[in-house]
Formats: sequence, structure tokens, C-alpha cells
Amino acid sequence: MNDLQIPPEKRHLFSQPLDTLISGSRDETIPILEKKFKKLKESDTNFSFYIVGDIVTKDFLENLFLRKYVKLCIIDGKTQRAEIDINTEDYFDDIIEFENPKGSISEEVWELFQQIINLDKRVLINVISGEEDLLVLPLILRLTLNINEKKFIFYGQPPITDSKNSIPEGVVMVELTKKIQKTVKRFIKIMNKMEK
Repeated sequence: MNDLQIPPEKRHLFSQPLDTLISGSRDETIPILEKKFKKLKESDTNFSFYIVGDIVTKDFLENLFLRKYVKLCIIDGKTQRAEIDINTEDYFDDIIEFENPKGSISEEVWELFQQIINLDKRVLINVISGEEDLLVLPLILRLTLNINEKKFIFYGQPPITDSKNSIPEGVVMVELTKKIQKTVKRFIKIMNKMEK
């Protein structure tokens, strides 16, 4: 498989939330998510979190309840191209540095996700060159459905005001299902293969 890139004429499709948007500021969305998952935990449901993006990673790791369920975070050390400091000490079992071209999905990330997901470790992927934004797509496809544990993928949604339908800022919560995996496969199919 080659590196993949969004065709410029299709970029607007990729700015839409993949699943449920919890709209609001960071101070508003994290308490909503904490309340939702405390309630889910009361029903004896097992779940785990997979996070793409620096702000969402920072907010989950700083929340004492939510952080317990974080299995994987993917960051690039920047938010809206400004550097951000995330305290990752004493939480992750492994920290992997990785390169992923801006606006692309690296060919190598598929194998990397396959290896990481099969480990029973908490892992941080630090994208040291490029950006992590599109890595939510291969992550969703590499995760496996499990009747004993619900899997949730989170990423930040910046406000979009230049499309026909404006989108408020917030956190996108994607529950792993066959349906969402089919949707992601359609996105992957419309991406351009890049020559090496």
C-alpha cells in the first residue's frame, strides 16, 4: 500500500465529524464525557479509549477518571501549528516516534497500528515529522470489534465556518462498529495513492 493523500476537491468531506460531536469548549466537553462514561461503567460495561490529537490527549490524561481507560494516544506536539506541552510521564508503557507526512496517511502506519493494538500496553505515538490528523482513519480500521469491550476513538473538532454547514468546536467520539469501519473504508478509497 502507498502513502495516501486527500484529493483537494474532496477535502471538505474529511472535515465532517465521523460520529458523535460533543460540541463546546474543553471545559464543557470533558465533564460531559466523564459523566457519560461513569454512567457506562456503573452498568458494568468495559471500554477503552484511543485518542488522536494533542488537546484531547492532554485533557484525557489530566482527568483522573478518563485517563484510566486510555490505551493509545497519537500526538504531534502541536495544536493549530503552535507547540503544546503534554505531561506523559509515568503513564505510557511505550513511546514510539513516527513520521507521517502532513495531510497524508503513511504506508507504514498500518503495520505499526497492527503491532501496537495486539500489545496489552498503553502506547503514545509521537509524530515527530508531519502531523497526526488523518491517522484516526487507519486506527479505526485496525482496531478489532470485541463483544466484551467497547472501543471509543476520540479526536478534536476545530470550528468550521467556511463550509455550507458550519461545525462548532468540540470532541468527536467514535464508537467502534462495523458501520463506522465501512464508512472509513469509503474515505480510504477516495484518497489518492502517492508515488514514493
